[in-house]
Amino acid sequence: MKSVLVVEDDSNLNKILASALERAGYDVTVTGTAAEGCDRFLNEVFDVFVFDVMLPDFSGRDLCRRVRQEGISTPLLILTALDATEDKVDCLKEGADDYLTKPFDFDELKARLDALIRRASGTTTEETSELRVCDLTLDPSAYTVFKGNKPIELTVKEFQLLELLMRSPNKLISRTRMLNKIWGYDAAPLTNVVDVNIRHIRAKLNWDAESGYIKTVRGYGYKLVSDDAKEGMGRLG
Repeated sequence: MKSVLVVEDDSNLNKILASALERAGYDVTVTGTAAEGCDRFLNEVFDVFVFDVMLPDFSGRDLCRRVRQEGISTPLLILTALDATEDKVDCLKEGADDYLTKPFDFDELKARLDALIRRASGTTTEETSELRVCDLTLDPSAYTVFKGNKPIELTVKEFQLLELLMRSPNKLISRTRMLNKIWGYDAAPLTNVVDVNIRHIRAKLNWDAESGYIKTVRGYGYKLVSDDAKEGMGRLG
């Protein structure tokens, strides 16, 4: 299932977008302010963003700029009631990948989002390069995991789940996203297969649930906390 973050202050449009996108197979998160949207994309993982330009606290262009300043490469579509060429160019300059002028046809929005996700899902050097988080090293091309200098034997699903977490350190990933990303559309929504595999990964890495690096967010999902983040939490405590 593809996940989308919609930042739009029109509550009626939000309901329509959420309903239509869910019917189209998207996992939809909707917020009404730029500040809430910012909190979401800094702490969670999405396949695509949809931002309105005219937001109550600050503009969608500013939000778009913040996304790119944070090094987030998630494809981003801007919704705008402004149809002047310079307004559209400004959005693209701030890092938007596409824009759609209001009022718009939902089928066109869906087609544009699907196209953005397809382009972003192509295999890149970044996706095949070695990942390093905490004392873990994961090599997608060699299909190996090391904890320090010690090789760790994982099943295919455990490897995929750990890779998903390592690609977005310190970002919350929902169980629903994990299920759909790794087990596919046919996975039963109430299954505990994610939790079982997380327990197996923790055991193999000798990490327990309380002091280990894979943090449980009850009722939602998991995130892999990096060494720097753990040190920061310790200082705050």
